[in-house]
Amino acid sequence: MPDPIKKITLRDGAVRYRTVVDAGRDESGKRIQLTITKDTQKEVRAERARVLAERSAGTLIVPSKITVAEWLDQWLEYKRRDVEETTIRTYRLALVHVYDRLGHVRLQELTEDHVREFVDELVTGGRRRGGEPGTRLAVSTVEGILIRLRGALSRAVVRKLVSVNVAAEIRPSLADKKTDKRDRERARPWTVAEVRVFIRAIHQDRLFAPLLLSLMGLRPAEVCGVRWVDVDLEEGLLSVKQTRTMIGNHQVLEKDTKTASGERVLPLPRGPWEALRALRLQQAREKDAAGEAYTDTGYVVVNELGVPLNTRQLREYAYQMMALAELRRVRLYDARHSVLKALALSGVPDVILAAWAGHTNAAFTKRKYVSIEAEDMRGAADSLDVFYGGDQKELV
Repeated sequence: MPDPIKKITLRDGAVRYRTVVDAGRDESGKRIQLTITKDTQKEVRAERARVLAERSAGTLIVPSKITVAEWLDQWLEYKRRDVEETTIRTYRLALVHVYDRLGHVRLQELTEDHVREFVDELVTGGRRRGGEPGTRLAVSTVEGILIRLRGALSRAVVRKLVSVNVAAEIRPSLADKKTDKRDRERARPWTVAEVRVFIRAIHQDRLFAPLLLSLMGLRPAEVCGVRWVDVDLEEGLLSVKQTRTMIGNHQVLEKDTKTASGERVLPLPRGPWEALRALRLQQAREKDAAGEAYTDTGYVVVNELGVPLNTRQLREYAYQMMALAELRRVRLYDARHSVLKALALSGVPDVILAAWAGHTNAAFTKRKYVSIEAEDMRGAADSLDVFYGGDQKELV
């Protein structure tokens, strides 16, 4: 058998040794051949042996010129198999900083140092204003970006484009986390007292029922997606089966629930139940009054002519009601936090809490939506008064 290693002489007279190794086939079935050139035959044989051994073991990483940006494009296309278009858009928005700062780097040349420096820069001045770096990004935002980047790099490991996920162990520094916690003002969901003020303020409003649905833990897209066929006014049951969400805050997208667990049937509390009864009668009167001008879509959240409202319109309407009630403006979505926290503090079992929220993981529900503040622990302080021996005023 002829020696696979060839001696070559370069134009400057230097001698090199070269061989070609079969490295398998690519996704299209085309053969991949690697050319190995070294100073000595010994070096060529060693490299050839390494390639053949790794190919046999299934660990061979074939050199590739693909950049981080090109791989992210491929990964996002791959993810379309598993997630909704709105989620793909969210992923792409989360990765915009990666495209900007690391997109030009070859994927196989990306290092932990690249990613660590990238994360530090994001925390200190990552927000873009008019295309220029601006204020600090929230640590939670940076962590979300890292989750997407890790996912893309994990897939690259599976595809044998890289041997390790260089972002696997990268996190925002402890110092940055402490600074973010100290300096960043976080919006607080409504307290129970504020929820009650809002309910009293909107009691006579035409959209009282839809707003109450937001105050029983439904996502805004779920509220806008409810149809009358999903509401059992006899038994007091609400089926959450689809959503009406928005892409880019301007295009409405009707689709299934966010996850399989998001499709659920909830018993209606007495307040929303009665409000939906009243809304059903009111819409019947509006339909009679409008005649042919009425659009009968079957949705619950519609205007006086039957045209469905989208999440942006519902949100802006809610903000108007908050202003009239002289309440703090909070995101309508954050009503979920208030509702789920109230349910948790009232002793609702974790498994029921998660099912009500449309989640499969009760730990996630409590970690994400149930934040305990000082006033929530007042009962614990009262219990300690008993532990200390009764009324402490007597000891003063």
